[in-house]
Amino acid sequence: MARIRMGMVGGGEGAFIGAVHRMAAALDGDIELVCGAFSSDTERARRSGAAVYLPKSRVYDDYSAMMAAEAALPLAQRMQFVAIVTPNHLHYPVAEAALRGGFHVLCDKPATFNLQEALQLRDILTETGLLYGLTHTYTGYPLVKEARARIAAGELGRVRKIVVEYPQGWLADREEDKDNKQAAWRLDPTRAGVSSCMGDIGVHAANLAEYVSGLRISEICSDLTAFVPDRTLDDDGAVLLRFENGARGVLHASQISVGEENALSIRVYGEKGGLEWKQQDPNTLWLKWPDRPTEMLRTAGSYLGDIAAANARTPMGHPEGYLEAFANLYSAFAGQIRAREAGRDPDARSADCPGIEQAVRGMTFIELAVAASASDIKWHTFEQY
Repeated sequence: MARIRMGMVGGGEGAFIGAVHRMAAALDGDIELVCGAFSSDTERARRSGAAVYLPKSRVYDDYSAMMAAEAALPLAQRMQFVAIVTPNHLHYPVAEAALRGGFHVLCDKPATFNLQEALQLRDILTETGLLYGLTHTYTGYPLVKEARARIAAGELGRVRKIVVEYPQGWLADREEDKDNKQAAWRLDPTRAGVSSCMGDIGVHAANLAEYVSGLRISEICSDLTAFVPDRTLDDDGAVLLRFENGARGVLHASQISVGEENALSIRVYGEKGGLEWKQQDPNTLWLKWPDRPTEMLRTAGSYLGDIAAANARTPMGHPEGYLEAFANLYSAFAGQIRAREAGRDPDARSADCPGIEQAVRGMTFIELAVAASASDIKWHTFEQY
């Protein structure tokens, strides 16, 4: 069985997330990087292609040239899907070009530059019938999947409260003035969109709250701030959440919380019990009860459900983290492609990958959080597009 062939747009030298995507795609040996348009700078693009051992003929100067050239290759050679790892403003045009060219798409989050583009992208997917995945990485952790499964099974009872946090400290100073490429584009509204903090990490927190709880956000109340002088986009924010079942939530995201790394965490409280998971201790899930001791679940434990077990690679006690979670999304998306080509439905593990619904909801959250923060109205309806 041949490996799934992947192309990449963006992610050239100096780009953090491109290397992460390539490592994740390669981890299980199921996906092969066969081509790329890694940078708008021709020399950087060619150096980047050489650095990952691609032949010169499969390293392209721009994504349009890549789509046209790959589509002209024999079916057994051309890429089957493209990974988009550019700044946000390019997500939609690259995805549109790929889908129009007949290629599936796996995109870094947020899905697009704005909500309107996400809705247009959904229409194109309906028109083409092709596959789309979105790398909300943290849904790939085995114990996040276990938390979701236990809540869905009713172990906590009716969910009442969700608290999700994503504090970082890397933008507490003006990193955008220090030749920091990653900071510069995230704080540039022409490339990032209407938000930095909520667009970059707050949307991850919102996605995690919905994924784990199985509930949709129905209303929000938002307070966003740019603490560092002369910043156009937010670098910190808090959002109160209301969910479709009446549950309440609190979302805190920050890029100026000095000393924090990537301290994503979630707590969910139901009528019968609660649970807690932290990304910086990703192999532990805590279950909390009113009438018995707190339980500690561990990745790869024999007591975990089928989906969590299918997403763990090593025996208990061998730590698995961010790259493995990322790889789980790539593996799931590759499974969807294989199922499509075999004319069957994907299995449960492959189907468990964020897609266009999460893309639209993510962009809805970002734009609504910004608009709500600027408004004197307290609660704002989370539209269900």
